[in-house]
Amino acid sequence: MAAIDRLHNADVASTLVQDPTAIAALFSDDALNLQFPGQPVVGSKAMKEAYQRFRAAYPDFQVLKYVPKIKDVRVADGRALEVISIESTLKSSAKDNPVTVETNAMRLLKRQPDGSWKFALVGLK
Repeated sequence: MAAIDRLHNADVASTLVQDPTAIAALFSDDALNLQFPGQPVVGSKAMKEAYQRFRAAYPDFQVLKYVPKIKDVRVADGRALEVISIESTLKSSAKDNPVTVETNAMRLLKRQPDGSWKFALVGLK
């Protein structure tokens, strides 16, 4: 669980600074992200490109608060399934007021050969 907690901490840190490289590093090489509109984003390289495109389209976007609340975690055979709710405060542009949202999500984590964990599947519930 300590290694999973490290992934959670890195998720919060990288989300708050909105660094595409740091965010993409949280995903396994074969990860699937269902949070973007359109087709699923597959793989950490595609994740980085998707987040870079998002940052280019919304350069003033800020995450002011990001609090994932883990509701359930099931670990088996090098995988972990999480059910979470995420409380976020977001600001789309410099002129917009912050908006607070709560989102429910499911994440599948995959243990890496070095014992660390990365996201293998992320999707809204």
